[in-house]
Amino acid sequence: MLKAMVTMLRPVKTALLRGVETSDPGFRLSMRLRHGARSDAPRAEPDAPWHNGVLMDMAQVRQSVDRVRAIGLPLVDDLPKNWDCLAALDVVRRHVPTNGRIFDAGGETYSMILPWLYYYGYRDLTAGNLVYDRPIQRASIRYQHADITRTDFAPGSFDAITCLSVIEHGVDVDAYFAEMSRILVPGGHLVTSTDYFETPTDCRGQRAYGAPIRVFDKAQIEEAIGMARAHGLELTGPLDLTAKDRVVHWREFDLRYTFMVFTLRKL
Repeated sequence: MLKAMVTMLRPVKTALLRGVETSDPGFRLSMRLRHGARSDAPRAEPDAPWHNGVLMDMAQVRQSVDRVRAIGLPLVDDLPKNWDCLAALDVVRRHVPTNGRIFDAGGETYSMILPWLYYYGYRDLTAGNLVYDRPIQRASIRYQHADITRTDFAPGSFDAITCLSVIEHGVDVDAYFAEMSRILVPGGHLVTSTDYFETPTDCRGQRAYGAPIRVFDKAQIEEAIGMARAHGLELTGPLDLTAKDRVVHWREFDLRYTFMVFTLRKL
């Protein structure tokens, strides 16, 4: 009976939190209740220079989790995601002042990159995803409907774009790079992470989020980098696509792989 009551009350709690989190104090309270987040500013910079690389093993996951805790930010619930989220945070902190404009392409309300940036003082923060049928406001973070291969934003709308674990879900990669290049300012940065393993992964024809499940391999990432280059986007550093362990286990589909992240700069 108690479990059933908790289940019934959960939507009420969510609605109440969403009602108060449009303000700065309400948002911070919501983050504290949902994730145990600290209410003050981060204690340090992210110090996550792996802007181009592959998540190699669980030791790197633990290091990332420890780093997030040391900074005082709320953890990403899916622990391996702290690794690429930290990389994206580090890119933005190194290259974009707090008055810069940031877009999280494909971002969800449970994604942490924009809340993390909010804690660092960024206020012009937008997430775009097909799932939103109406805008959602959380403090100064706006979540809105957007097709990341064809948005309504004006050219040069953003100083940096993050896109974390999105392009593997049925995204036309060439169209994605074309659109991200269009809405980035010259010199702006695009941080992309995706499901990956060096050799091909048999996804057994399974589907998720309305599209075939895809785990990129080395040849496919190299092809994607070529597409990006054709749209005026260049890697910010060397990219070693060697993989070691299949760190991530997607239990629902019994698939094992890892993550990789690459950072591009618009010429």
